[in-house]
Amino acid sequence: MPRKRRATEEFSLSFLDVICCGFGAIILLLMITKTVQPQLIEASTVNLRERIAELQALRFELRGETTILNRDLNAKREQLSDYEERIARLRGELAEARSRHRDLQVDASSDSIISEQLALARQQLSEEQKRLLGLQYQSKNNYIGGIPVDSEYILFVIDTSGSMFSYAWERMLRELDAVLSIYPEVKGIQVMNDMGNYMFSRYRGQWIPDTPARRRTILQNLRNWNVFSNSSPVEGITQAIRSFYDPDKRMSIYVFGDDFTGNSIAEVLNVVDRLNRENREGDPRVRIHAVGFPVLYSQAPQLQGTAHRFAHLMRELTYRNGGTFVGLNDFRP
Repeated sequence: MPRKRRATEEFSLSFLDVICCGFGAIILLLMITKTVQPQLIEASTVNLRERIAELQALRFELRGETTILNRDLNAKREQLSDYEERIARLRGELAEARSRHRDLQVDASSDSIISEQLALARQQLSEEQKRLLGLQYQSKNNYIGGIPVDSEYILFVIDTSGSMFSYAWERMLRELDAVLSIYPEVKGIQVMNDMGNYMFSRYRGQWIPDTPARRRTILQNLRNWNVFSNSSPVEGITQAIRSFYDPDKRMSIYVFGDDFTGNSIAEVLNVVDRLNRENREGDPRVRIHAVGFPVLYSQAPQLQGTAHRFAHLMRELTYRNGGTFVGLNDFRP
């Protein structure tokens, strides 16, 4: 009996091996790709974080610069507003000055007429005086601007404090020159500061002979004369009276200052009264005049106390000692 041939199998063992190897290779490839890909993603993530940190730092830096620029811009705006306000004020002052100038031009013609009338009246008065009093009569009016100028010797007591030297020195030189001009010729001049220090030490206790050259030298040396001062003229006044009073000499003291820092006004007045007693005719031994410079009146009201005290002291002191107190309305030249 012939043997039956064995039926052929559709899937043999070798075929299954091949299939399994193929699937294994595919799985192996997938595993290889899965292990490499996370490393690349992690590296890119780190780079992005660093970039984000840099951008955040740059943002904070820009914010700081923006704040500074905004602050500077606000300051410039405020400064511009101040400038605009000053310009508006100056324009108003310019318009007012132009208006005054026009008024002066309009009044110039009338002023010239008035001047001619005054000159004519003076001429007529002079002729009438000659007729009534005689040709040998000479006027004995020794007052100029309300200040008696009958002294033969003049002494200046000048406040050399910082406020005077820094702000009112040029005006002080002008006023001192003006005082000298109303005394065309005297027998002696002296200059000391409010502490009683002499400007010319070689003339200590002596009068400086009056010449045009010495007057120029006094004004020239005064420009740079900056010595210590306690802003109180008491020491200079008392030193001047003690050192230079002479019953046979007509003497005047001129006090230049802006404030008084002493303890008591009454004490100063009493000391000067004891030193500068009246003579038999009832006149003080030494005339005391004063010129006040309003330096501190440009400051805040709470800083003006010593200026008020100086004005009060000088008014009373000059009144008691036959002099005149002149308060200036500006300390600038």
